[in-house]
Amino acid sequence: MFAYILRRLLFIVPTLLGIMVVNFVIVQAAPGGPVEQMIAKIQGTAVDATARVSGAGGDMSGQTQKQGTGQSNGGAAPNSKYRGAQGLDPEFIKQLERMYGFDKPAHERFLLMMKNYAVFDFGDSYFRDRAVVDLVIDKMPVSISLGLWTTLLVYLISIPLGIMKAVRDGSKFDVATSSVVIVGNAIPSFLFAILLIVLFAGGRYFDWFPLRGLVSDNFAELSILGKVKDYLWHMVLPVGSMVIGGFAGLAMLTKNSYMEEINKQYVMTARAKGLTERRVMYGHVFRNAMLIVVAGFPGAFIGILFTGSLLTEIIFSLDGIGLLGFNAAINRDYPVMFGTLYFFTLLGLLLNLVGDIMYHVIDPRITFDKLER
Repeated sequence: MFAYILRRLLFIVPTLLGIMVVNFVIVQAAPGGPVEQMIAKIQGTAVDATARVSGAGGDMSGQTQKQGTGQSNGGAAPNSKYRGAQGLDPEFIKQLERMYGFDKPAHERFLLMMKNYAVFDFGDSYFRDRAVVDLVIDKMPVSISLGLWTTLLVYLISIPLGIMKAVRDGSKFDVATSSVVIVGNAIPSFLFAILLIVLFAGGRYFDWFPLRGLVSDNFAELSILGKVKDYLWHMVLPVGSMVIGGFAGLAMLTKNSYMEEINKQYVMTARAKGLTERRVMYGHVFRNAMLIVVAGFPGAFIGILFTGSLLTEIIFSLDGIGLLGFNAAINRDYPVMFGTLYFFTLLGLLLNLVGDIMYHVIDPRITFDKLER
């Protein structure tokens, strides 16, 4: 087992490196990098651009004001590789490139980035003037709240539902709940989120729940019990939309796993020995059927936490990791994009390993001895 874990840990390195290489190449090929973003800000809003570049580039303040109004201290850049750079001083463009590190070849930038990431130095955001680590720490509570509550509720709903569907396979209950599962599997969670807003957040019918945010504006003034109620009150709609859109797959996985175990020989043997159906189902079948479901909890949590909550955070204006990544992609904030990608990819790979270890913890009969030889 130790050899298997060590081999999996070593395998994380090339996997992580490959993911970073692919994403780095794709992002570099996409138009509208940080230099172009800054040029657009300078051309459109000279005052804001002046403040930003002044803080990062020192003596660039006065020059930026001139460039923002279309003036040039030197020759124009008619053949610039950046869109919107026509009429700007070539030296000014070079200063922008140095500021964002684009004065180096792509492979040097990638190697330097990975060297820093190896010691968890993710740098500073281009446009927020804050460390990437600080930004992630600030946004984590929102995403963890969504991910944890959603994962727990999905499991609490899907496991009993899947078991009941397996035990009553072919009954009216199974057919009726299958219709609900099909609807839940077919409609994405963000459409449920919009529907819940229309129905219960003052969209058209009822105004029972808040439309945005994780807490109310007067949260600091509330008592401890009031803070708990306010927090749960704000979580109802976003978590509800994610649960409705996420329970279907796990419910069917639970049912299929249970059905597979029910048809095995040891179940018939237990029944032949005179054991009650309840004892057979919940004393023998349950442990084996739930193996794949329970062991998949880490992977399900990481999936909901970092992918499933993106649109939900945007719709409900929840300032979490998903919204942070979305804004970073739109603004081409490369340190935030690649820093969060590296960290959460590494976390996902580690949690996949934890899921494999949980197989052995739940059922010690499962080992990886064959893989170790």
